[in-house]
Amino acid sequence: MPDVSPKLITRRSFIVALTLLVVFAGVQYLQGRPAWCKYGLALWSDVGTHCTSQQLLDPYSLSHVLHGVIFFWALVLYNSQAPPRWRLPLHWQLIAAVLLEIGWELLENSPWVIERYRQNTASLDYSGDSILNSLGDTASAVLGFVVAARVSWKVSLALFVGFELWLLYLARDNLTLNVIMLLYPIDAIRQWQLGG
Repeated sequence: MPDVSPKLITRRSFIVALTLLVVFAGVQYLQGRPAWCKYGLALWSDVGTHCTSQQLLDPYSLSHVLHGVIFFWALVLYNSQAPPRWRLPLHWQLIAAVLLEIGWELLENSPWVIERYRQNTASLDYSGDSILNSLGDTASAVLGFVVAARVSWKVSLALFVGFELWLLYLARDNLTLNVIMLLYPIDAIRQWQLGG
């Protein structure tokens, strides 16, 4: 288990994280992303509704928690291999995780990826995330990072498997299937997802 005695956040890293989120929301606004679902504002939306990926949280938020878990352990691996002067303190690892999640959100909401989701997955009417949902996804990744920083790799792995199975049950989708269908679409998986 990694050393988690250092601070998870400092005043400086908090200001940096907040600034990144404000800039991120501004970029999305300039890209024309909606603030939230046009049918109204809520904290949660179920899969298959008009507001999926448009409210603060939805079942896919669980996969973003897993992003945070992955980012934490990837940064632990990075720190174990990097020369001492290039190692990141825990609070800057969290900032790196925020940047990675923001990068994913920008990619996920690019016209190319949106169209790929619509053509190759069960998300036929996917139009991208709202600004609120992207911020919720980023907060979910931060939550996953924080949890992973406080538990062993075994607990992180159990959390990963549990969330993947739960999301598979809830939505016939999860992080693993999402990546497979984005990179190498399999028609049998798509048909199974559509049957739900």
